[in-house]
Amino acid sequence: MTIEKINGKKFAHMVLEGANNLSKNAKMVDALNVFPVPDGDTGTNMNLTITSGATEVKTSNSDKVGEVASLFARGLLMGARGNSGVILSQLFRGFSKAVEGKSEITSVELAAALENGVDSAYKAVMKPVEGTILTVAKDAARKAVKSAKKMPDVVELMQEVVKEGKASLNRTPDLLPVLKEVGVVDSGGQGLLLIYEGFLAVLEGRETPDSSVDEEKMEELVRAEHHKSAQGHMKTEDIEFGYCTEFMVQFEGEKLKHSPYDEEAFRNELDKHGDSLLVVSDDDIVKVHMHTEYPGEIMTYAQNYGSLIKIKIENMREQHTTILNQEQSAPVKKEKPAERSKYGIITVSMGDGIATLFESLGASYVIPGGQTMNPSTEDIIRAIEEVYAENIIILPNNSNIVMTAQQAASVVEENVIVIPSKTVPQGISSLLGFNPSVDPDANEETMKDSLSAVKSGQVTFAVRDTKIDGIEIAKDDFMGISDGKIVVSEPGRLEVAKALLQSMVTEEDEIVTIIFGEDTDQKEAEALVAYVEEQFEDVEVELHEGNQPVYAYILAVE
Repeated sequence: MTIEKINGKKFAHMVLEGANNLSKNAKMVDALNVFPVPDGDTGTNMNLTITSGATEVKTSNSDKVGEVASLFARGLLMGARGNSGVILSQLFRGFSKAVEGKSEITSVELAAALENGVDSAYKAVMKPVEGTILTVAKDAARKAVKSAKKMPDVVELMQEVVKEGKASLNRTPDLLPVLKEVGVVDSGGQGLLLIYEGFLAVLEGRETPDSSVDEEKMEELVRAEHHKSAQGHMKTEDIEFGYCTEFMVQFEGEKLKHSPYDEEAFRNELDKHGDSLLVVSDDDIVKVHMHTEYPGEIMTYAQNYGSLIKIKIENMREQHTTILNQEQSAPVKKEKPAERSKYGIITVSMGDGIATLFESLGASYVIPGGQTMNPSTEDIIRAIEEVYAENIIILPNNSNIVMTAQQAASVVEENVIVIPSKTVPQGISSLLGFNPSVDPDANEETMKDSLSAVKSGQVTFAVRDTKIDGIEIAKDDFMGISDGKIVVSEPGRLEVAKALLQSMVTEEDEIVTIIFGEDTDQKEAEALVAYVEEQFEDVEVELHEGNQPVYAYILAVE
């Protein structure tokens, strides 16, 4: 097959397959990660970064390569995670600038775009280190520029890019001593090569295999003597700057009047406070990634230019220690069942009593979380992998977790259905509508319909004085919330619960479920049950000890 030009639709296909190939091999890339800090997350970060870019590409029907590349670059920038993710975003930011306004690109233009991406990435890194993703990208781009002069066939050119990328990756241990010491190649470079292999697969008219590296070879690749993991060759105390810190600054005009933004000066100031610094700017935002000991100091400085958004701080010493502890405590890999089950149901719950309730109703896996403690995308992905089913149904049970669940669903290969339950009562009602004997589409329809069949109530306390919807609320008073709307506020917890139920229960309702929290006395909860039985004679009452924080009572009325 010969291809002399790439249009937008072809490039979009390349992006999606590149993202898919990296996703299938993200764990292998994680296992290689020892530089700059052995925290074992390069594959995860690159995967989530490129998924963000691919998601943007999916929204486009453009056949112009410049427009598709621009969307891809913007998605990468907004979703960039970790050192490797930010560098990846810059490689394709430079790429997109080179193809801006173009409908199609030739092999020469493709090579020039790859080279421009390398230039952008090197400029973004304060102190570039050879033997990393930067080196692999640079060597592959240089080979492309040299080869393109005599290769009008884009397929042939991409074959050369992948070939040189592999050779460069294999040379990384000679450039970076820590890689040679541990016996691995660079993780970021491996991640980039997986993306390029996905590009090539599309151009050659084939799909990437399920895994670029078989299990036996992967074991050789990421294990050194005594079966120690790559991260196990490093000492936690050797980590000088302990916090991987990422954030964006949304520029604000008023602040910029007093503190004009200059990228080089901004980068130089931050460089005084840590290492692994990456600073990337466009007209609206600046994205920062760095390793530092005092994250608060650099974020306070950055606020001179605007508002902080998308903040992420991770303790890398803790990450590294966790990896070592897992290796010591669980040296034997857990065996998965021989066959996947047809269905697996994942639900999010706060409180061990509610978790037990969900499990009794058929939940396969309960993720701890809820209001004030939302699980991450990675938490949900791990749960999906643990459940090991053909069809996964997720019940987030909180409005703040729905999008996270949808993000996790877009990353994995399994068929994942997210039922947008926003409360625990909605989750219970939806789970009761599940039927293991019908197909996934039918279950999705029934479970979504079940969300509207229940009214949700919560009793919690106010953290400050305020006035909402005409209701005066005093600090430390209890509030009764019905389907997201505050309907009552008083000092007494039981009185608020009673008033809330009075507003929720109608003549048509048949069941009231009361779940009391960790700070609520069971005798008080039983008094509330007695009140419901007295006030609503035809209503059946169920009482459960949820042990949930934040909410003294969670109420369901059906």
